[in-house]
Amino acid sequence: MAEKESNARGKKELLKGDNPAPGVCTSKKKSSKICGTNYPLSIAFIVVNEFCERFSYYGMKAVLTLYFLYFLHWDENTSTSVYHAFSSLCYFTPILGAFMADSWLGKYKTIIYLSIVYVIGHVVKSVGAIPSFGNHIVHVVLSMTGLTLIALGTGGIKPCVAAFGGDQFEEEHAQERSQFFSVFYLSINAGSLISTFITPVLRGDVECFGGDCYALAFGVPAALMVIALVVFIAGNGMYKKTPPQGNILLEVWKCIWFALTNRIKNRAQHIPKREHWLDWASEKYSHQLITDVKMVTRVLFLFIPLPMFWALFDQQGSRWTVQATKMNADFAGFVLQPDQMQFLNPLLILVFIPVFDFGLYPFVNLCKLNFTPIKKMATGMILAAIAFAAAAIVELKIEENAMPTPVPKESYIQVLNLADSSIEVAIQDYGLYREPIKAFQDPEEYSKLILSSDQQQLHFNIQSQGSLSMFNHTVQEMTVNSLIVYKTEGSLASQLVKDMEQKPTEGMSAVRFINTLGQNVNITLGNGEFINVNRSYGVSSYTILTRGRYNDLKCTLGAEELFLSLGLLDFGASYTVVITNTSAQALQTWKTEDIPANNVHISWQIPQYLLISAGEVMFSVTGLAFSYSQSPVSMKSVLQAGWLLTVAIGNAIVLVVAQAAPLQQWVEFVLFAVLLFVVFVIFSIMGYFYTSVDPEDLIANEKKRKMSSNKDMIDLVTKKTEL
Repeated sequence: MAEKESNARGKKELLKGDNPAPGVCTSKKKSSKICGTNYPLSIAFIVVNEFCERFSYYGMKAVLTLYFLYFLHWDENTSTSVYHAFSSLCYFTPILGAFMADSWLGKYKTIIYLSIVYVIGHVVKSVGAIPSFGNHIVHVVLSMTGLTLIALGTGGIKPCVAAFGGDQFEEEHAQERSQFFSVFYLSINAGSLISTFITPVLRGDVECFGGDCYALAFGVPAALMVIALVVFIAGNGMYKKTPPQGNILLEVWKCIWFALTNRIKNRAQHIPKREHWLDWASEKYSHQLITDVKMVTRVLFLFIPLPMFWALFDQQGSRWTVQATKMNADFAGFVLQPDQMQFLNPLLILVFIPVFDFGLYPFVNLCKLNFTPIKKMATGMILAAIAFAAAAIVELKIEENAMPTPVPKESYIQVLNLADSSIEVAIQDYGLYREPIKAFQDPEEYSKLILSSDQQQLHFNIQSQGSLSMFNHTVQEMTVNSLIVYKTEGSLASQLVKDMEQKPTEGMSAVRFINTLGQNVNITLGNGEFINVNRSYGVSSYTILTRGRYNDLKCTLGAEELFLSLGLLDFGASYTVVITNTSAQALQTWKTEDIPANNVHISWQIPQYLLISAGEVMFSVTGLAFSYSQSPVSMKSVLQAGWLLTVAIGNAIVLVVAQAAPLQQWVEFVLFAVLLFVVFVIFSIMGYFYTSVDPEDLIANEKKRKMSSNKDMIDLVTKKTEL
């Protein structure tokens, strides 16, 4: 009916004298075609819709973990858990979308209605990222509401869009349909590639509301989803729409459930055993349906170990992104945002697919190696496990440069000697600082103090040029401190100040100032912020700045205007800048690093991205094609639902691990690598005993089934006619 209405509408438009668009051919019988081809014009709208939708989804998701960490101020485990809970929900909701499309609304209306839900979710999410819109609770509520609606929208339309595109082709144009799916897959990766590169730039390089612009980073994907919806609706008059055919998923579940309950019900009775447990459904369901379900359950059984691969794969957007924030991202002047590294995956996928299909696999075949689909999937698992082993090594190198984390009854201290000569420092009951500390010498690593209570008064003996001075300072537990020693009016003085306890987040820098001059100094930073540093060894608080060179900053010293150069403030470092003197309209300074800069370059993540992307091509592309080849035509949607469920369960595994077993990050990476290796062994054993079905046999059986069904129908009509 929908197709007839569409054709009738097209005829009316032609009768009105409307001219077809350039490059488009029209037919009275069929919908518009792209000239010289068998491709319906309607697929252009579907491909553009998919590109915009994937841009919308992956663009929003690329910055999601950092949004949780630095906007909602959740810790790493909570941020990771919510990220994977959202990802898991996105892959559970396709079952709902498939049910709506197959049993109720049809694919077209399901895509329209759920896309509207999708857009609303994006808008709510973007509004929740505006700092001035409500308090923290409002931001959390809006964010979770938006993500829930987005998960319902993106998951609900996932099983519909590709199938709806396939519906646009006539049966005799199977080759064109196959090529369409290649273009469709290309649009998915193109949208993912561009969005994962652009949205981190919108977040980090554009400042709004006084900080990172998450509202813009979410708003642009929202706009792309609006475009996706508009484009899809614009093609309405050209679509071939098939009415709902009934939900095969529901039929499969009913068949399995009836077989199980019927077997249990007749367990005590003396009924001959049946060859297969699904044969117990023969009293209610057709032999063909039972045969098809048997074939599907064999493949679904192989799916059982697969979630562990996705548990590793989807951590690119959570744990690996957090890892990137602790690294040096400077590429000879071009600074990469930590969440931009995710663009490597779709880029590598686009490169690896042709390389593997036309290079690696033919070479393996030439070597007479039987590289079966199951062996390819198992190899993909190994590559993903090695990728996480590589990530663990990188994490260990990062932690070598990390700040010590004080625990209860612990504190850390360093000494800054701003006097005019060397000093000797002794802390009563502690055997620290056995060597003299030179003036304006970069301090050594922080020294640990074990306290007897949550705060303790320490006695400091400081000797300079034969003169001994004694000071008392109270140290609190779980703090990092600097003891500043200086001379005032010819005598030693000291003060104990608290330092930063952890690295600046997102690869930012932090700086504070100590003013040794006799007048207050007012410093204007590059972002227009003012810092006032009191005279006579006043100490400012730390200011967080973006990484970069800060030269020729304007300063005022009384009525005099001077300039200050700080040089490079590097990724993840905190600095103490001591203003020592004035000369030639400039402030003289001494800069020391309290927290060392990130010394592991972000390029060290490239091997793990290479490995996991190669693993994805071998595992995901091969696995989906293999599972489809092993099932009858009527059960393709069942296997698609089963495949998507493995992704959902994989994300749920990460959620459980993050919450139930908080571990050091490198240990968690090793744990996942070991778990996937164990799953690899299990899957390899299962694959060894699996007997593959020839796809040509499936097609032949399907044709025989259809011919048999048609013959039965003809016989039935003949009998009725005779009666």
